[in-house]
Amino acid sequence: MPHSLESKDKVITKFRIHETDTGSPEVQIALLTERIGHLTGHFENHVKDHQTRRSLLKMVGMRRRLLAYLKGKNFNRYKKVKAELGLR
Repeated sequence: MPHSLESKDKVITKFRIHETDTGSPEVQIALLTERIGHLTGHFENHVKDHQTRRSLLKMVGMRRRLLAYLKGKNFNRYKKVKAELGLR
């Protein structure tokens, strides 16, 4: 199920760098984390949903690549995003 616009806007306003920012790595990582959390709950009821599991793994890989990119570009922003999202 797609995000509601309110929850997506809330995440964007929390992690954006400037007023019109919607595509910075921080925003993308936060949106992916929210979607990953939603899908993780989905698998409690739908164990055999392998197509969605594949999508989940693709999202996890994308988030990992974005985190690596941010770590190389600006380590302070990387630490801040990781701490706010509670990622290991």
